Amino acid sequence: MLVTFKTSSYADITMFGEAAVSLLKLMGQSGNVPGALLAADLPDALKTLHDGLDKMRAEGGESVPSDISNKDDDDAAPPVALHTRAGPLISLLESAIAANENVQWDS
Repeated sequence: MLVTFKTSSYADITMFGEAAVSLLKLMGQSGNVPGALLAADLPDALKTLHDGLDKMRAEGGESVPSDISNKDDDDAAPPVALHTRAGPLISLLESAIAANENVQWDS
């Protein structure tokens, strides 16, 4: 499954489902797809996301969602950590906050 995050002030962001759900949960959301956040709730969600990512780094839990890891491919590039995958979503959230726009996501 792919999940696309949308707001009118930024380009759509599409990511693998398990990574997207993990990031939604770090934002304090249920992880359900589809979903949305109102503009008024975005600053708290972004802060919660940053706090969750910081906590993961501090605990050494740079987790990589299992649906995108390359555990069976010896020649594959190393997997991308969740905090790296969060970068585009963080930019989208910051843009939505600046423009006072809602954010939606769906598969």
